[in-house]
Amino acid sequence: MRKILTALVRAYQVATTNIAPRCKYYPSCSNYAITAIARYGVKGLAMATWRIVRCNPWSQGGVDYVDAHLDCADVKNFIHNNEKEVVGAN
Repeated sequence: MRKILTALVRAYQVATTNIAPRCKYYPSCSNYAITAIARYGVKGLAMATWRIVRCNPWSQGGVDYVDAHLDCADVKNFIHNNEKEVVGAN
């Protein structure tokens, strides 16, 4: 089921590559859908649907990750910079 839904979203992405991006959110709604479906299956489909419903002319848009603690570059950089190296461990 996940592969089928992901393939449908990817087909949508390919079909709309020549159209200027118009998504108010980052990541785009289609990328959000792919990530959510891959991680959560049917719940991810519901999350993606809710995201599309929120994407309307009156919304502010902005940054909206599926899981901010996994996807946010700032969090990744913070974790990477705070890792301790173990040199010469025996």
